[in-house]
Amino acid sequence: MGLHRVQCFNFNKSLVPAAALLLAGSLQAAPLPQLSIDPAQVAVSGLSSGGFMAVQLHIAYSSTFKRGAGVVAGGPFYCAQGSVLDATGRCMTHSTGIPVSSLADLTRDWAAKGWVDPVENLATSKVYMFSGTLDSAVRTAVMNDLLSYYKTFVPAQNIAYRKDVQAEHSFVTDDYGNDCSTKASPYISDCNFDLAGQILQQLHGPLNRRNDGTLSGTFIEFDQTAFVTGHAMANTGWAYVPQSCSRGTRCKLHVVLHGCLQNTATVGQQYVRNTGYNRWADTNNIVLIYPQTSILATNGCWDWWGYDSPDYAKKSGPQMKAIKAMVDRVSAGAPPASLPAPTGVSTSAATNSSMKISWSAVTGAEGYNVYRGGSRVNGSLVKGTEHVDTGLSPGTSYQWTVRSVDDKGGESEPSSVATGKTTGATASCTTASNYAHVAAGRAYQEFGLAYAKGSKQNLGLWSMFSNTTLKQTAPDYYVLGSCS
Repeated sequence: MGLHRVQCFNFNKSLVPAAALLLAGSLQAAPLPQLSIDPAQVAVSGLSSGGFMAVQLHIAYSSTFKRGAGVVAGGPFYCAQGSVLDATGRCMTHSTGIPVSSLADLTRDWAAKGWVDPVENLATSKVYMFSGTLDSAVRTAVMNDLLSYYKTFVPAQNIAYRKDVQAEHSFVTDDYGNDCSTKASPYISDCNFDLAGQILQQLHGPLNRRNDGTLSGTFIEFDQTAFVTGHAMANTGWAYVPQSCSRGTRCKLHVVLHGCLQNTATVGQQYVRNTGYNRWADTNNIVLIYPQTSILATNGCWDWWGYDSPDYAKKSGPQMKAIKAMVDRVSAGAPPASLPAPTGVSTSAATNSSMKISWSAVTGAEGYNVYRGGSRVNGSLVKGTEHVDTGLSPGTSYQWTVRSVDDKGGESEPSSVATGKTTGATASCTTASNYAHVAAGRAYQEFGLAYAKGSKQNLGLWSMFSNTTLKQTAPDYYVLGSCS
């Protein structure tokens, strides 16, 4: 990754405070929803270390990322070959030549061994490449070598390459970020160029106009520990689900990878919310997954030179497998069925933490699935015409839909929305530093870490500089989360 090149690879885990190393404690977060995804419309893109990672995912899992990859300031597959010196040298500054032909041969060899998917899959995929003319971290010459590498497997007419925008090392937008010639956090620059739109249109287009107003969909902070524990990945990642996709529309899927120093631990949600992807996704039925590295990743970078695993570029690479598992999870929603949606959906029997959802039977249905927001709440198929949803917060309004399921597992369109509110006091939320939470009695501290009072969830460092949101669900009982 090209951000602060010298610092990026002189990371010493012995210098990390002991308390920080204890942050592996799991945080409660929503699961990734299972949606109806078109398997022919899955793609990936990323900046810098995320660009190198996007190439790795595209090559290793070409049967999954069929639409292709968008690469911003990245380089050829396995460019570093496990060497930090090659990573910081030929793969960033182009101080020596990159052996493109040898890397292409190695790709074919790995495919023959099953370490990556067959290279023949690449012939039908597309690629978008971007290199700023002022990029001082990953030189345009490296991207030129990536073009040569891709042309070995992807038809030239399927590749778009822009290298005429006067941008420093950053993800560029047309309305957010630093000055275009600046290389500084959050490494997002306003260059009057809609890079996210260009990537999505090349890989998934043609597209409807983007939504420049209020988005209709939902941002989900999801539990990454369901897919990987450790390996320099954060406990939670982010996803954006357009309203149409949460209601059962067959949708596209795009994985968006941040660069070094751009994970949520470093820049908050700026990369998740301000790079421009969501506005296009909202009007074009595109689900977005934003995986996140942790504070234990070298400068927040994705592993494209082997700091975490010698298998980092293969299908067996831990970070690679985790992201593939996220794609599989989101894509696990049932295909559309010919059955009608249930009618007469209603709520009743509210308690502090549960609600009964009822509906009218659908002729020919094998059973039913119940959804709260975009997530299915029943484990096995509901055979009757009612279901009790549990684990809810007191005094909170929720919305449910129900879908009929045929004998092949296909789901109908969702029913009309039924709204219900649990009994009890409405949950209240407070966003503050962990130091302030402890001082106010919402949390307590042990050995330099803060814990939520009642739930005992790990908030992270007991510090004025670590901010979290706590939701009070009962007297003297707080959980991580939000009231939105």
